[in-house]
Amino acid sequence: MKQTTIQTLYTYWDGVRAGRLAPRRLEIEPARIAAILSETFMLECGEGDYPYRLAGSRLCELFGYELRGTSFLSGWSPADRALIERQMSAVRGEGAVARLAIEAGIDARHRIELEVVLLPLLHAGNSVGRVIGAMSPTSQPHWLDQGRLTSRRLLRHELIRPERLRDGAPLNGDRQAPLLPALTGLRVVHSERRLFRVLDGGLSAGKHGKS
Repeated sequence: MKQTTIQTLYTYWDGVRAGRLAPRRLEIEPARIAAILSETFMLECGEGDYPYRLAGSRLCELFGYELRGTSFLSGWSPADRALIERQMSAVRGEGAVARLAIEAGIDARHRIELEVVLLPLLHAGNSVGRVIGAMSPTSQPHWLDQGRLTSRRLLRHELIRPERLRDGAPLNGDRQAPLLPALTGLRVVHSERRLFRVLDGGLSAGKHGKS
């Protein structure tokens, strides 16, 4: 079965990570994920904000504007923004992996669910300074290319946290504790809103250059 965009990105990121908390930004090779670049993006970890450094063409088409330079935190309700800020804080501060399900639409009748994955990258030293992510519709209704997704709402969210680093282990390029729990098998994760199923194969189905 063909992997989804978020599965493909997670699998690549995890391979480059090679057991460390996160790979370095410059280890990410766009050519290795060429098939999903149009649905891939990169965020900068700023002071209380997460602007897009790069955004794939498909995502810009879906939302109807150039995402680069805009904030990932824009366009949400205050409650959703607060939840996403907490997710991003864990990605940045703990090297966690965040998975979101969001609803977006062109009007009240035409709405679609998108899956999002957010993965930490080390940058400028030994801290998480970039986030690489992917966003992809879970279906392809006939109207999807007939309008712009002008609204967004958070449906579900999940954090997968890495095992604590061994005492004294540095956050650097050396091998570190693996990501736990393993993203295999079926499990149900309790979020602050709903249950989020994770299916066998990792993050289940539902342009980058140097920056």
